[in-house]
Amino acid sequence: MSQYLQITQQGRVARITLTQPEIRNAFSDEVIAAISAAFTEVAARADVRAVVLGAEGPAFCAGANLNWMRRMADYTREENLADAAKLAEMLRLIHECPKPTIARVQGDVYAGGMGLVAACDMAVAVDSAGFCLSEVRLGLIPATISPYVIRAMGARAAQRYFLTAERFDAAEALRIGFVHAVVEASALDAQVEVLTQALVNASPNAVRAAKRLVQDVAGREIDAALIAATVEGIADIRASDEGREGVQSFLQKRKPNWLN
Repeated sequence: MSQYLQITQQGRVARITLTQPEIRNAFSDEVIAAISAAFTEVAARADVRAVVLGAEGPAFCAGANLNWMRRMADYTREENLADAAKLAEMLRLIHECPKPTIARVQGDVYAGGMGLVAACDMAVAVDSAGFCLSEVRLGLIPATISPYVIRAMGARAAQRYFLTAERFDAAEALRIGFVHAVVEASALDAQVEVLTQALVNASPNAVRAAKRLVQDVAGREIDAALIAATVEGIADIRASDEGREGVQSFLQKRKPNWLN
């Protein structure tokens, strides 16, 4: 455990929890480094099949913290490039984590925090959470987080919320697809448990391959190269040990060995 977050594990589920509620779990370069290290660690754990990213306090993540912003105000362009690259690398590590990831959104999400949620594979939010891409109010743009946020909410919604910096509620986040479920606070952990249980019960290799499949196929033109890649994908997974075990266990009406 660091001063910025804690990592816990129960069964096959690892949890990374931001632990600075007093500053609304805002980013700094130190926090970014801690999150990057945490995802690197859980990604390497063979016994982890799902990762939940959560936070303590009333806010999930309020973007950059004030001290970090004060330092950035005096950065040169070269220093800004290096600084932004660290944030981009953190988001990449979350997005490309070989374990499926769930954002447990217990409170407000602003600016860079939107990138944390979007980089996860799934997101569940409380009905009281607010969301905001506030960068243009400060003369900035949500550039580093944009690949993930646009994928999550779609280009049309991004055109509105990137430009207006409006705050929107959890119902709107659900409508535009930014989160997958909205529940009362008392039901948040139960809804996250539904997802983690489904992930733990599935073939680990198939889940990993399915995650990569979405990333590889989304937005691509359906052409001969893509069709050939999907044909190879199903052939490879069918011939794999877990693919064979999954089909055989289904036909023999028994549990697959990854549930033992």
